[in-house]
Amino acid sequence: MASRTSSLKFFSLLISSLAIVQMAIADPDILTDFIAPPNGTVDGNFFTFTGMRFHVSGDEPKNVTVLKVTMAEFPALNGQSVSYAVLEFPAGTTNPPHTHPRSAELLFLVGGTLEVGFVDSKNKLFIQTLQSGDMFVFPKGLVHFQYNADSQNVALAISAFGSASAGTVSLPSTLFATNIDDNVLALSFKTDVATIQKLKAGLAPKP
Repeated sequence: MASRTSSLKFFSLLISSLAIVQMAIADPDILTDFIAPPNGTVDGNFFTFTGMRFHVSGDEPKNVTVLKVTMAEFPALNGQSVSYAVLEFPAGTTNPPHTHPRSAELLFLVGGTLEVGFVDSKNKLFIQTLQSGDMFVFPKGLVHFQYNADSQNVALAISAFGSASAGTVSLPSTLFATNIDDNVLALSFKTDVATIQKLKAGLAPKP
């Protein structure tokens, strides 16, 4: 009987721990239909985002552009565990390796072709060439990238996230534009300080 009681306590603790972990890795549930702005008026305008209009009719960019729609840009998303991004890739451009610490990414390729990939926790690389109409999922928190290898045509993609604020950690910027000591980086990448300084210079903000 004591053994059975101990087993029940163990499984209860296990279930509780899993519940806590689940709560910790996802947007918190809300107890209302939506989160209204303090001292603000809630009508149809609150639930409408118009920031994409200029993008639809705008000129083709020269560099990769990512138009994010998170709760920072669209407060109505707060508590809804969803956000969006529109990505435009001019010919021969790439979205450098990066992660989203709080969500997986589901990418839908609207037009063009796109080379995509991610690396799992065992350092295995998964790659794919997407055609218009294809979808690809980047698992939560894993390093991934997108590359338009077409030298002539633009690629356009839409990404959905399971968080109102998925976050983005760009590896090049995080490593070489945050004042990490040159010696630490040189030892980590098995190179010399001069090479690290060249990488940092290339990523420094242009005056």
